[in-house]
Amino acid sequence: MAGTSPAMTSSRLRASGIIVVAIITIYIDADACPVKQEVYRVAERHALKGVALKVFVVSNSPIAVPREEFVERVVVGAGMDEADDWIAERARAGDIVITSDVPLASRCVKAGAEVIAPNGRPFTKDSIGLILATRNLMDSLRSAGEITGGPKPFAPRDRSSFLAALDQAIVRLKRAGLGQEPARRGSD
Repeated sequence: MAGTSPAMTSSRLRASGIIVVAIITIYIDADACPVKQEVYRVAERHALKGVALKVFVVSNSPIAVPREEFVERVVVGAGMDEADDWIAERARAGDIVITSDVPLASRCVKAGAEVIAPNGRPFTKDSIGLILATRNLMDSLRSAGEITGGPKPFAPRDRSSFLAALDQAIVRLKRAGLGQEPARRGSD
C-alpha cells in the first residue's frame, strides 16, 4: 500500500478484519546525546502500559543499549552526517526525533516528525527557521575567526525539561491514535 498514509492503510486493513497498530517510533541521534538513558526509561514506562513503540539508537560507532525488544541499535558508516541522513530518510509524522543537530531537526520537522532537543526544547515548524538561521550565522562567524560561546552546559533542569517534553510528545501521539490498538466497533 505504498503511497498511502498509515491511517488510510490502518482503515483499509481494519475493514478487512486485520487490526494494525501504528507504532510510535523514536529516533535518537545518539553519538553525543546526553539523554539516552532517559529515553529508555520513558519508553519502557509507556511500553509497560501497552503502548507500541520502537526506539532506534543511531550512531557512527557501537553504543551499549538495553536488551529490550523495543530498542534497536543502528550503527551507520563513519562518514559525515551518516546518522543524520539515516534518521532524516525515515522520520515522518507520528515519529519523535531526539537531536541537538539543528540541520537534522529542520529536515525532520519538514517531514512532520516531532523533534526534541536534549534540553527539552521542541523544534517546531514555527521555530525551526529562526533557530536554523541563528545556527548558520554563528557558524559563519566562527568560520570567520570570531570567538563565540558554545552551548550552555547541560544542567539537571535540562534533563527534567527533556523528560517532560518526551512524555508529552508520546501522550500527544497516543491521543492521535498511534501506539495503541484502534478501538473496535461496538466496544467500550
